[in-house]
Amino acid sequence: MSNHEYAILLYYKFVPIPEAEAFAKEHLDFCRALGIKGRILIADEGINGTLSGTIAQTEQYMQHMRQNPLFHDMVFKIDPADRHAFSKIFVRYKKELVTFRYDQPLDPNVIGGKRLSPKQFYEKLQQDDVIVLDGRNGYEFDIGHFRNAIRPDVESFREFPDWIRENMGELKKKPVLTYCTGGIRCEKLTGFLLQEGFEDVYQLDGGIVTYGKDPEVQGRLFDGKCYVFDERISVPINQTDEDIVVGTCHHCKKPADRYINCANDSCHLQHIVCDECEERYDGYCSSDCEEHSTTTINYG
Repeated sequence: MSNHEYAILLYYKFVPIPEAEAFAKEHLDFCRALGIKGRILIADEGINGTLSGTIAQTEQYMQHMRQNPLFHDMVFKIDPADRHAFSKIFVRYKKELVTFRYDQPLDPNVIGGKRLSPKQFYEKLQQDDVIVLDGRNGYEFDIGHFRNAIRPDVESFREFPDWIRENMGELKKKPVLTYCTGGIRCEKLTGFLLQEGFEDVYQLDGGIVTYGKDPEVQGRLFDGKCYVFDERISVPINQTDEDIVVGTCHHCKKPADRYINCANDSCHLQHIVCDECEERYDGYCSSDCEEHSTTTINYG
């Protein structure tokens, strides 16, 4: 049994929500009253959330959600924690759970890649002639990824359709393995690939975070850390001695696996940094940022 007093929940479900905008407002009131913190997106097509709270609060939240027929079978990924991973609670209505901006319907309950368990995904990774596509943004890839995966040259998920058409058009007959943090982006990404004519498409069920918790696979073949969208910034995945650091320090280019925000309040560039360079550069991403902050402090 964990001795941690807090838990972090990651979850989503694609299910039509009647009057979703009104539901979002009601859900915000419930979350505030419960005392949890995090980011929850609600759309006509479903819900996507990551939140933190005490063990009692998160258990009460899961119980509350499962009492709703829409979410009775929703899967929660649970990480133990020593404190909150968020400072506030946001519950917002959006047109899409993940912003893809594709002009064709992509209902994961209708079209999507074949789901692979962590063990099945691990076995597929070792097969010849498979394409491994990281379904995240480039900066997420840079701190950790599956071996031999393709790094997408994108800064946002909505850029994937054009990028795939420009870079993967000749790979439609090859098996394509996709993965992302918790699984939700692959729900849309694999549907898009199938609509574009890719013939053999798979997705890692539950995403990287589920893969890292599998007792048999133990995160093998994932190197570095997994970027997460809370105050932890990244978490370890590979639980074996086979793990290697794949990130490089923004300053000295040596291996590093930790993101920080630039200390300049007008920049806050998130960059990978080693311990030595964080101390040497006082947390700034560049000399310009350090000079700007010093000037602002001294002269207003």
